Amino acid sequence: MQKPELVLFDIGNVLIEWHPERYFDRIMPKVARERLFASVDLHAMNDLIDRGGDFRKIIYDTAEQHPEYRDYIVHWHDNWLDLATPAIDRSIALSRILRANGVATGILSNIGKETYTLAASRYPFLTEFERHYISGHMGVIKPEADIFQMVEADCGLPADRLLFADDRPDNIAAADLRGWQTHLFEDAEGWAETLASHGLMTRQQAGIGN
Repeated sequence: MQKPELVLFDIGNVLIEWHPERYFDRIMPKVARERLFASVDLHAMNDLIDRGGDFRKIIYDTAEQHPEYRDYIVHWHDNWLDLATPAIDRSIALSRILRANGVATGILSNIGKETYTLAASRYPFLTEFERHYISGHMGVIKPEADIFQMVEADCGLPADRLLFADDRPDNIAAADLRGWQTHLFEDAEGWAETLASHGLMTRQQAGIGN
């Protein structure tokens, strides 16, 4: 196994928790939230934003198409930062250890142009990464092959020198097809184990036992 030369982090559920349903459960009865998400494909709406679509227009247009849910749908825009919270501190710490060890780090995330700007305003640690592959700017989303090809072309590294952490199995499977080294993120503890096993930090640095 080649030692990775660039470690790529997804944002949602790797660096920052992303559970929109949890937010909506706080502002409406759970049964009503379940009805909303069953009636309106809000995640498909969000995919349009992640592809580079206009953040406000897409959400407000969707809200107008579903007047019975309009006042709730606009929360996706007006309170977006309350959907993307909290930061996953252990993952942030691991990214900083990698950089201190001279390992290049990057972000590869499905996130819109405006939503990335919002996220970086609240979470300035996002700007610490050397490379930023933001789907909204690239015009393509994971798990489509083009986004992985674009990363390879930009960084100039062989596929097997890339290590990528993502919480979605379909994104990991797509990266595997490219020959990337991958980690299906379930928690920061498992990610720390993977980074140590790849020789990118000591187990002591990773905060795991011998």
